[in-house]
Amino acid sequence: MTNHQKIWTLSRNELAAAVACLGYPEEFADLLARQLGSPKAISRLASYIRQARPGSVEMIVDEMVAIQSEIDAWREKKEFQEAQNRYNRWLNSDERCGDEEDP
Repeated sequence: MTNHQKIWTLSRNELAAAVACLGYPEEFADLLARQLGSPKAISRLASYIRQARPGSVEMIVDEMVAIQSEIDAWREKKEFQEAQNRYNRWLNSDERCGDEEDP
């Protein structure tokens, strides 16, 4: 088992323990983990469950959706920043200057 697989397994087990502590089946934790898609997000949800002790499945799913939304917003921000950096490099490049014609 690779180090990456160990991290995933530990995160998934952490979530399964938190979900089981509330009386829900481990299969629910599997679904949540697959939907979140990263060990860090899985650990965030497990921490939320342990600290907030939500009273319903809906509250857990709402938190999972909130975590996903934050991750998606972060990814969009990073993509925008990269596009902006490429545009700025193009603006300051000799290639752009060669494309412009003097009137």
